[in-house]
Amino acid sequence: MAPASPAPPVPATSLRNARVAVAGCFFLNAVFYANLVPRLPDVKAELGLSNSALGAALAAAPLGAIVAGLSSAALMRRFGSGRVATTGLVLLGLVVWTVSVAPNWLALAAALLVGGALDSIVDVAQNAHGLRVQRLYRRSILNAFHGLWSIGAVAGGLLGSVAAGLDVPLPLHLGAVAVVFGVVALVGSRALLSGPDDADREPVPEPDGAPRLHSPWRAAALPLLALGVLAACGAFVEDAGASWSALYLRNELAAGAAAAGLGFVALQSAMTVGRLTGDRVVDRFGQRRVVQAGGALSAVGIGLALAFPSIPTTLVGFGLAGLGVATLIPAVYHAADELPGLGSGSGLTVINWLLRVGFLLSPPLIGVLADATSLRVALLTIVLAGLGALVLGRALPTSVARAPA
Repeated sequence: MAPASPAPPVPATSLRNARVAVAGCFFLNAVFYANLVPRLPDVKAELGLSNSALGAALAAAPLGAIVAGLSSAALMRRFGSGRVATTGLVLLGLVVWTVSVAPNWLALAAALLVGGALDSIVDVAQNAHGLRVQRLYRRSILNAFHGLWSIGAVAGGLLGSVAAGLDVPLPLHLGAVAVVFGVVALVGSRALLSGPDDADREPVPEPDGAPRLHSPWRAAALPLLALGVLAACGAFVEDAGASWSALYLRNELAAGAAAAGLGFVALQSAMTVGRLTGDRVVDRFGQRRVVQAGGALSAVGIGLALAFPSIPTTLVGFGLAGLGVATLIPAVYHAADELPGLGSGSGLTVINWLLRVGFLLSPPLIGVLADATSLRVALLTIVLAGLGALVLGRALPTSVARAPA
């Protein structure tokens, strides 16, 4: 078979604009749900839910991601990762708003189910487009994109905390977020790269005489499984801040409505610092060492928050946890995308699907344990997840694979 014609070079200005647009996708993807996080106690109180009921409703989001997540690769091949990401972002903002008007548990769970499905598809698409831009830059920039996601999470968390402190009606708050940031997504979509997502990928030559595998998935199965479990460990740590930090601070430490949202902000702020500096750190020490050290730091951070239950120590603990998992998900995505023989976006799609299993298991597990004991005891599962990242980090390469100069 004749080799495919090389893709035409992308002008420098267009490449820079595409990088900014991808960064905007990551930012917006975080902003929508992060605005809801500090308002979860309001949703819980409005609907009269127990910890277990809220945990079950929150689990609908990763369930929706699992149901729809494997469609990401097919959608990207049909429409392109850029269009899938931006259209999904607009729809995600609208679905998050429907949480604010849910009249009962079933409607709440349904909204979160659809939101989780959209978030999963957007996540794969924006990472696929970000890796495409990274290949054209010929150096690591993926951690910085995830850093922009963290900045979006901090911004959304702060907006949500302010709205909660001012007692802004939830439908008005989330409706404004959906409209304003949805328009930003549509404007930014014009700067994304056009053409097939694998047009810029370097071909991998096969050695002469090498046997051709009948199924590349067979060779990739075990690496993908190891990477997926590692990603799930990161999901457990991140979910501690996203789903439970506000409830832990408000209900067990008597924090006010505005202060209760700061646990999530602390975790995401530290994660932002870790991701914005992560490319240089990974280049120096290697992905494996950074992720393993981060797993240990996450376990220590959450352990600190639980061992010394005060508002200041809890914020410090969640901050250390966020710093610890800062580069974990980008490292797993990059490793999956480099697995040989898989179609464009396929490795990312599978890893994202396995990652969502962690998000599916975490909320109901912590909710049930919290009702049986206390939320403080239930959050010990996050310490175990950090230790799991320490062990499973060996599945990662020791350094970032670079495109040839």
